[in-house]
Amino acid sequence: MKRILVTGGAGFVGSHLCERLLKEGNEVVCMDNYFTGRKSKIVHLMDNPYFELIRHDITLPYFIEVDEIYNLACPASPVHYQHNPIKTIKTSVLGAINMLGLAKRINAKILQASTSEVYGDPEVHPQPENYWGHVNPIGIRSCYDEGKRCAESLFVNYHESNNVLVKIIRIFNTYGPRMEPDDGRVVSNFIMQALQDQDITVFGDGTQTRSFQYVSDLVDGMIKMMATEDTFIGPINIGNPGEFTMLELAQTIIDLTNSRSKIIHMPLPADDPMQRQPDITLAKEKLKDWKPSVDLRSGLEKTIKYFDGMMLQNTSIKELIGH
Repeated sequence: MKRILVTGGAGFVGSHLCERLLKEGNEVVCMDNYFTGRKSKIVHLMDNPYFELIRHDITLPYFIEVDEIYNLACPASPVHYQHNPIKTIKTSVLGAINMLGLAKRINAKILQASTSEVYGDPEVHPQPENYWGHVNPIGIRSCYDEGKRCAESLFVNYHESNNVLVKIIRIFNTYGPRMEPDDGRVVSNFIMQALQDQDITVFGDGTQTRSFQYVSDLVDGMIKMMATEDTFIGPINIGNPGEFTMLELAQTIIDLTNSRSKIIHMPLPADDPMQRQPDITLAKEKLKDWKPSVDLRSGLEKTIKYFDGMMLQNTSIKELIGH
């Protein structure tokens, strides 16, 4: 049995990772400051004697004995990371320094959840790991993009200078149950609008593309990356190379929800990339038996069911309290 720390463990991806690690027989310590995480996402794990919850902000040092660390702590949607950009960049940079310092002291292996945002608005398509990116360092998204780029640099330097065992993954657009309905990500936006028969807002002309991976495929890739040989540190892309336009995504969600929503167009936000698709050649080579297994339609059906249930529950609560 391994003792594993998951920072950001009460978040969307973190909660699924904690759940999977427990199922595999590990002891899991979930750390979160609830800036974007929610206790409700991990409350179903609280009765497990091998699960521990710590409220802490990783911009401050923390001392604990564990075998492995998954560093997921950071707001990951534009609405959240732009809400407090200084907090976002501090979480990426100071958080990385503190967790790497901890890993060095206790000789733990540590995985950094980096992002496809390090590629910016890419001039190479699809994006391989050796592409250096096309990022605006002073743009509206830079607090997240540059914070994650700096964190990758810190991980590599701690490995080379201090022999810390590190792993770096670059996560592409991920969706699934336990996303926040108001987090500003395109999948949750479209689903919530469709379920309420509201107009679906597509930014730009809708021809910009994204590649969407279901959360279980990501978690599987993360665990398999942690298990790779110590000499392989990454970075490695973890995503689903299936590419869809925003219009295709919107229409699929309308179909699956039987919604009366209409698609309307809004101006494209600053620094919004036109294309994003992972080259997962390296992942298929290095991660044992890993490849995305959940297609977009199947994953969306599960996610829609989750949001639909959440809306029904909220309606029931409002009725109970007389609203």
